[in-house]
Amino acid sequence: QVQLVESGGGSVQAGGSLSLACVVSGYIASGTLMGWFRQAPGKEREGVAAIHTLRSSTFYADSVKGRFTISRDGAKNILYLQMNNLKPEDTGMYYCASKTWPYSNDWYSPSAYKYWGQGTQVTVSS
Repeated sequence: QVQLVESGGGSVQAGGSLSLACVVSGYIASGTLMGWFRQAPGKEREGVAAIHTLRSSTFYADSVKGRFTISRDGAKNILYLQMNNLKPEDTGMYYCASKTWPYSNDWYSPSAYKYWGQGTQVTVSS
């Protein structure tokens, strides 16, 4: 059984940084896509970033390009999201997720992911 457990959320002021981690246990195919999503109160869950686990190609939402970096430690099976220059609009619950195939055209779509973590809260104050 696959389990994803996020950590690293917290409260910061605008311009600050946070680093999220997602520990993966259980079997996930070696070539697939893993991603970070966020959901603000009253809003739909949206894709933030994704990474192909074999090719290491990455994908980002326009709103976070240049500020967020997704990475993965394959040996430790940990997915990371480094968030710099945070803005109040980055506030939300952040989730990591994993697909079961490497198709990347829908990396931003929550419905394309099978496994999900429980989320970690990120709050950015102005």
